[in-house]
Amino acid sequence: MKTISITRILLLALVSFNIVTAEAQTKAATAKATLDQVSKKYDSYRTMMVDFSFEATQADGQKYTDAGSLKLDKAGNKYRIKLNAQEIISDGKAVWSILPEDKEIQVSEVDNSSETLGPQNLFTFYRTGYTYAALADERVGSRSLKAIQLTPTDKSSSYAKIKLRVNSNNHIHDITVYDKAGSSYNYTVTALYVNQKIPQGIFNFQKNQFPNFEVVDLR
Repeated sequence: MKTISITRILLLALVSFNIVTAEAQTKAATAKATLDQVSKKYDSYRTMMVDFSFEATQADGQKYTDAGSLKLDKAGNKYRIKLNAQEIISDGKAVWSILPEDKEIQVSEVDNSSETLGPQNLFTFYRTGYTYAALADERVGSRSLKAIQLTPTDKSSSYAKIKLRVNSNNHIHDITVYDKAGSSYNYTVTALYVNQKIPQGIFNFQKNQFPNFEVVDLR
């Protein structure tokens, strides 16, 4: 009887493992299908102008909110982000982070890492360095959103996980980044305009537009 009981336990454990594995594979396949549709949609756009809201929640519960805009020229890997507390300009080679409160401008090289989440790869970053799983659909008002969780394969990543929610048009509704310190950062798209002509001059940093600012070159 003891042998039979152990055998049954082993069989049940094996069956349960197979079910869990199958469910995980199904969730991953569903998530990939959704993400591929999202990427296909965004791959067809040459330029994007996005209005968004931002909310940071610290581990101790403190919150910070902001709103801003993003202008992106994909062909040149150029972008300009404007927030109330910061402005970021990239010409595809360098990045200027402008901090009005500190009267400081920090200059750094463009990070082209495929695992770094940024404007230049916002809709394709998941393709390498992440595992993904479909979550239960969620509702925001009258809209149903597909939810997907991304987990970095690199254990040294500062991200614990990233959650995407996608609307019925295969556009990203919001992105929430969770770091290992217990903080989260949410970006919600409030308006999207695609394939509009964007003056190329806005992607060039002009020092004379920021008089009396100290420039700190971190390259």
